[in-house]
Amino acid sequence: MEISDIAVIGAGISGLSIAHCLKEHAQVKVFEADVQPGGLIKCDNVNGYLYHKVGGHVFNSKRQDVLDWFWSFFDKQNEFVQASRNAVISMPGQQLVGYPIENHIYTLETSLMKKIIGDLLYITKQGYTPAINFEEFLKIHFGNTLFDIYFQPYNKKIWKTNLTEIPLSWLEGKLPMPTIEDILYNNFNREKDHNMVHSSFYYAKNNGSQFLANRLAEGLDISFNSIVNAIKRVGKFWEINGEQFDKIIFCGNIKDLSKIIRGFYVNTYKCFIDNLAYHGTTTVLCEIEQNPYSWIYLPDKAYSAHRIICTGNFSPFNNCNDKMTATIEFTDELPKRDIDLQLNKMPFSPKYLTHHYTPYTYPIQNANTRKTIGVLKSELEKENFYLLGRFAEWEYYNMDAAIVAAIDLSKQIKQIIK
Repeated sequence: MEISDIAVIGAGISGLSIAHCLKEHAQVKVFEADVQPGGLIKCDNVNGYLYHKVGGHVFNSKRQDVLDWFWSFFDKQNEFVQASRNAVISMPGQQLVGYPIENHIYTLETSLMKKIIGDLLYITKQGYTPAINFEEFLKIHFGNTLFDIYFQPYNKKIWKTNLTEIPLSWLEGKLPMPTIEDILYNNFNREKDHNMVHSSFYYAKNNGSQFLANRLAEGLDISFNSIVNAIKRVGKFWEINGEQFDKIIFCGNIKDLSKIIRGFYVNTYKCFIDNLAYHGTTTVLCEIEQNPYSWIYLPDKAYSAHRIICTGNFSPFNNCNDKMTATIEFTDELPKRDIDLQLNKMPFSPKYLTHHYTPYTYPIQNANTRKTIGVLKSELEKENFYLLGRFAEWEYYNMDAAIVAAIDLSKQIKQIIK
């Protein structure tokens, strides 16, 4: 077999995964701008507390090949804890309602319950009609009342976008899909939905998702603190920092593409790429009242935070001095004075420890995004240049979806370099 040199740009979960998948078939070098691996799954230690700087990343997958691949790097029994998702919704007035809300209609105030039942009976009579966008989907499947009290205010906080402009294709695999019969059955029998994404999950006992990144970085040729400002086409090769490679796997941000590629025409897509929508996240590490929950969703309009991730419940080693911690997420940048004002209004009495703003966390698609990026990917792949990852492909990947994409791309590349 001819050895092929491959450069991977970015040591987040996508870059680390694809590098491992290909290292037995090629000489693979990873370029990472930071001094540690992890990308969006990086964690810090703050005064003894584990701090997920973006979200609270956990692992599970419905694909057996992904499970087999992942557990080949870790000791499931000794290095991880397994937990069931115990999520709630904090409604206005701090009433706690079980998650997903459609399974806990029976816990709501009587007049609301009757309105929701009326909506569900109307849907049953009318039947499901095809939905074109996210808002239509939510109203058609859950009714106007649940949309008004939960789905609309919660999703507007996250996306800060008109929900009619969000295509369903973008959220495929992430939306609840119960029938009316499912909703009624679950309410009558007090059933939890065990089919939702991450209804149970695995989490590293120590160091959270940074433990995953550090372990996956082992055995790879990674050049840390290496900012790639230019990728130049030289004959049939790609050149980075004076080194030549047969293939590039770009796991960075597609918005940087037209700035760093030299000798290859991508300006046709520059206007499209420049207009891609996205949001950042301000993640606040807090001490919080003891509670049994993993996620607390926040549709209440009294504050702009959309969820509390009780990372202190994921592993006891995330906490310190018998104080429980959580990360609270606000879409876009929020100054400290505004954070303090909002924390005072929130449930479970969060007390500020630190915060961090990440400019790129949520890519937002419109009806044309996936198609256009698909065409661009096809053109780049003809030149042995591949896009992979949340902001390279502009896909709302969670950790296991990113691993899926890496495994699938590696199979495609292996066929070429056989």
